[in-house]
Amino acid sequence: MNYFLAGDIGGTKTRLALVEVGGVRVKIAHEASYPSSDYATFEILLGEFLSSLEFMGSPNTPAHAAFGIAGPVLGRTVQTTNLPWQINADALQRQFGFARCTLLNDLEATAYGLSALGADDLLTLQAGAAEADGNIAVIAAGTGLGEAGLFWDGQRHLPFATEGGHTSFSPCDEQEITFLLFLQQQFGHVSWERVVSGMGLLSLHQFLCLYRHAEPPQWLADEMQNGDAAAAIARAALSGQDDICRETLNWFVRLYGAEAGNLALKTMSKGGLYLGGGIAPKILPLLQNGEFVEAFLNKGRMRPLLEAMPVRVILNDRAALFGAALRAAQLANET
Repeated sequence: MNYFLAGDIGGTKTRLALVEVGGVRVKIAHEASYPSSDYATFEILLGEFLSSLEFMGSPNTPAHAAFGIAGPVLGRTVQTTNLPWQINADALQRQFGFARCTLLNDLEATAYGLSALGADDLLTLQAGAAEADGNIAVIAAGTGLGEAGLFWDGQRHLPFATEGGHTSFSPCDEQEITFLLFLQQQFGHVSWERVVSGMGLLSLHQFLCLYRHAEPPQWLADEMQNGDAAAAIARAALSGQDDICRETLNWFVRLYGAEAGNLALKTMSKGGLYLGGGIAPKILPLLQNGEFVEAFLNKGRMRPLLEAMPVRVILNDRAALFGAALRAAQLANET
C-alpha cells in the first residue's frame, strides 16, 4: 500500500488523514479533526497537521494530496461556500512540497469514496430493482447541502461535481409557499441549501414557532443558545420532548426526500441514490418511517422510475476522506 494525504473540508469541521491505499482498499494511518472556523486560512490548519506527522516521526509523509472541499472547484482554486477560505492547489504544492495536489468538491469526493464502502457502511431505505445499474446520485445535508453524481459509461462510474444544492427551492403546498416568502424576506434568493441543511433546520423551526404562535420552552431555548441549535432541535424531536421540534424534523425529512427525488430524476440515477453528510445518520428512525421515501417517490408519472432506484444512507462519515485518498492514488498511478 502507498500513503496519501486526504482531507474533507467542511464549513463546520475539517478532517485530515494520512491514508494507505491499495486498489479500492483504504486504511487510515493517522487522522485529526479541526473546527474549521478556528483557523483564518486552510494553510495554517494544514501546516499544523503536517507538523503533527513530523512530531510523530512518521516516515510516510505523502507526496500526493487531495482535498474534498465544500465549494465549487474552478480550475485549481476553491472559494469555500460557508468559510472565508480561498484554497489554491498550486500554492499548496509550492508551500508544502507536494508532487501533486488535487482539489475536489466534497460531494465529488464522497462519490469517489463509494467504492471503498462495505455493506456495513450502508443502510437501505428502498431496495429498488434487483438488477439496478446506471448513473448514481449522492446528496448530503450537513452545514450546507451538497449534491454530486456518478456517470455510468458502460464499464465504470465517473464521479462529477454539481452545485445543485444552490438551485431554487420549490414549495409544493400553502405552508411551504408561506415559508418561502418568509425566507425571501431574509435572503432574497432561497436555495434548497437554505431549507435542507443545519441552517435550514433552524429556519424551519423559527418559521413554525411563528406559524403556530408558539415559543420554545425555556430549557430548549437555553440548549439552542448554549450549544448546537440544530442538534438541540433534533434531540428534542427524536425524544418527543417538544411538538414543534418534532414537526420541524418531520418536515425537514419530507423536504430532504423531495429534493433527493429531484436530483435522482435530473441525473437519471438508475444505479441508486445515496444520502451522505452528517445529518442523515443522526435521524435514521425518521428516515426509516416511510416519509422520506414517499416524498422521494412523489413525482407523478415518474414514480415507477423512482421506485426502481435503490436508496441508501451512508453510515460511514469518512466516505469523503476515502474518496479524496482514492482520487489522489488514481492520479498518482496515471503519472
